[in-house]
Amino acid sequence: MEKEMLAIAKLKPGKFEKFMGFMQSDEGMAVRKTIAHVEKTVPAIGPDKSYVMFKVSVHNEEEMKKFASGNNPIAKPIFDECVEVVQMYELSKVNL
Repeated sequence: MEKEMLAIAKLKPGKFEKFMGFMQSDEGMAVRKTIAHVEKTVPAIGPDKSYVMFKVSVHNEEEMKKFASGNNPIAKPIFDECVEVVQMYELSKVNL
């Protein structure tokens, strides 16, 4: 089942380009495709590039939690180098 989630990652100083380079690389995209629909991902960047946010359509919640916590074996080196902390939120639609 697909679930909408929001991930906010606080990055280590000067690591924005390296982190985003991995997320957009073939290797990073392959990992992301195993946990979410990458074509539905909506990114946002903090004005000082110290954090990034992603609205994600997740299809594998357990793997998303591993990925966001830096425990995915492929993404772990980049997370260890670039990410201070990630916060995850479940999103729900509000009818107006």
